[in-house]
Amino acid sequence: MRTRLLGSFVTVVAILMLGLGIPLALTFAQNLQSALFVDRAADTSRYASLSQRQLEQGGKDLGLQDQLTSYYDVYDVSVSVFDRGDQDPNGSFRALASSGSRIDPTDAMVREDLVNARAGRGTQQETLLMPWNGAPMVVAEPVLINGEVRGVVVTSSPTERTRTLIWLSWAAILVGGVLAVGLAVLVALPLVRWMLRPVLLLDNATAALLPAIVNGRKVDPVGSDIGPPELRRLTRSFDQMAVSVSDVLAAQRAFVADASHQLRNPLTALRIRLSNLEGHVDPDVQEQQAAALEEADRLNRILDELLAMARAESSSVDPVPVDVDQAVAARLRAWQAVATAKGVALVLDGEPGGTALAPPRGVETVLDALLDNALKFTGDDSLVRVEVHRRDGRVRLAVRDHGPGLQPEELERATDRFWRSAAHQNVRGSGLGLAIVRLVVERVGGTVELDLPEGGGLRVAFDLPAI
Repeated sequence: MRTRLLGSFVTVVAILMLGLGIPLALTFAQNLQSALFVDRAADTSRYASLSQRQLEQGGKDLGLQDQLTSYYDVYDVSVSVFDRGDQDPNGSFRALASSGSRIDPTDAMVREDLVNARAGRGTQQETLLMPWNGAPMVVAEPVLINGEVRGVVVTSSPTERTRTLIWLSWAAILVGGVLAVGLAVLVALPLVRWMLRPVLLLDNATAALLPAIVNGRKVDPVGSDIGPPELRRLTRSFDQMAVSVSDVLAAQRAFVADASHQLRNPLTALRIRLSNLEGHVDPDVQEQQAAALEEADRLNRILDELLAMARAESSSVDPVPVDVDQAVAARLRAWQAVATAKGVALVLDGEPGGTALAPPRGVETVLDALLDNALKFTGDDSLVRVEVHRRDGRVRLAVRDHGPGLQPEELERATDRFWRSAAHQNVRGSGLGLAIVRLVVERVGGTVELDLPEGGGLRVAFDLPAI
């Protein structure tokens, strides 16, 4: 954004410099051309006066040729004196005296000036002299005797020096414009930084807001006291919003944790009382007592998972390096007894995963949730496969079972809190296991993917940053 703002400012300054520089450059060229034209017009008028005296004496040489030659030697300006051109039916002009390079009266530009001078009109300055135009400057002046045009004096002046001065003046204007733009950039840089400083702070604060809230850390205020007043008010509003969001989420997590913890004791007491009723209830209601005990156990598991989720959400501990292979081996050993009881084989496949970045005991928490789901839904005498791979700076783990799986349209919702497939409502569980998995994995920038492999079942894979 700073580059775009600075670029816009420089563009405006450059357009302003062009708007001022182009007319100034043309004015310089006009002034230099006018100075040259006035000087040549004065010299041409002087030689017209000298030619007048010579024509009055019947063409007798009064030193005009010598003066024309000397003038050419000093100023390198060619001069020719022509008659009025009436003797020839075609209006041809005959040179009476000349110096320097011969001026061709048949040249279109020269002839136009000769015709105008024969009519009593001198040369008028017209087209602006440009530095790339190498044509000489032609000036014609009529020679008058008793008010009658008797001849024409024409001067042809080189314009190299004037064109060089025009080039130099334009170069000076260009250098001045570039310096002005550069100075404008130097002045604009601190101004742009001052204006955009609150925006930069807001951008950094926005990027850090979500990780801070997710990890339960305090949100650092922006608190910018520099920049335009409107942006300073925006930073203060952002700080208030961030504090409000953080407080609301913290209160929500505290409520879940406190409610789960407070409900545990009465729920435990209720289960004990239901257990104490064994042998003291009528046979007709024993089935209801067993169902009540089962529901109490289910509520206890839900409270455990709610507490686990609350701890995961409110944990402010930074991720730590974890030996993935050691964690996987430990969890497989811990679940081996449950798998053996169901006749399920736990199979480890893949390659060593090495070290990955994860929350403390995060790998164990995720594997416990996935293995619990896999053993819960996998039928007897089947297998659950745990895969470990290390690719492109990531450690990828997957748990695949051979249970009923899910419908393809249910995969996207499987990690939502308390969501359970309609086909699995009779299976114990709360629907929080995969939600906890996603929460733990996403804390370190990982992803969770569910797919339906060939042969049935469900595969849940997640990846962690490798170290």
